Amino acid sequence: MAQEQAFLRLVKIMDELREQCPWDKKQTIQTLRQLTIEETFELADAISGEDWKGIKEELGDLLLHMVFYAKIGTEQGHFTMEEVLNGICDKLIARHPHIYGDVKVRDEEEVKSNWEKLKLKEGKRSILGGVPRSLPAMVKAMRLQEKVKQVGFEWEHAGQVWDKVQEEIGELHDAVAFRDAHPDDYNAAREAEEELGDVFFSLVNYARFLKMDAEHALELTNRKFMDRFSRLEAAALSKNRDLNAMSLDEMNDIWEEIKKESRKA
Repeated sequence: MAQEQAFLRLVKIMDELREQCPWDKKQTIQTLRQLTIEETFELADAISGEDWKGIKEELGDLLLHMVFYAKIGTEQGHFTMEEVLNGICDKLIARHPHIYGDVKVRDEEEVKSNWEKLKLKEGKRSILGGVPRSLPAMVKAMRLQEKVKQVGFEWEHAGQVWDKVQEEIGELHDAVAFRDAHPDDYNAAREAEEELGDVFFSLVNYARFLKMDAEHALELTNRKFMDRFSRLEAAALSKNRDLNAMSLDEMNDIWEEIKKESRKA
């Protein structure tokens, strides 16, 4: 009951803001769109940092946005909050026949496979149809690979995927060499770029086989790099040195010291 009361409190506050607040009254689904994207990335940041206080706060912000969209949808006669909630409840029940029906499954992979088959029965034209075009490229690559896996379009083991990675790196090397030999050839430049994309795509696939999240792994490296470079800047400042006046070797010496300190921590 406490959860229901808290949710109804949020809905009531949204109703009041929509009626009384000049800013909230002016919002549309279009003006909220970018804000929702920002809130989603803020939640992603909190998750990457395992910041549970931040996760709680960002979940609240996103929940507010969901209520806001439902409010606007109701005002314009497209749907109600009840329809939104019942819609997701009905979908979850329909796509979990192993819980709400008599279907038997062996493991989580079979659950995901059944989910995709049920989506196609519901009228989806392609197994890839549910992947948003606007997803960040690396996340999209993971989702595409996960989707096609459900219909058996998948390597058998990680060794095969690693071989593919090496193959793609070789093709990239050849394409770059050809591009460099033909600097005015647009198609050569485009081919090299596509080969680089193939390397990234195959590495994302390898990460999946290793049970790793490629996006999260890269973000951890981004954060590590930012932290170490900030410490490099601080070290240079403490020595009254200007990074622009330092050689790469000098900066790299400090960088290696920072790496050693990081490993000890």
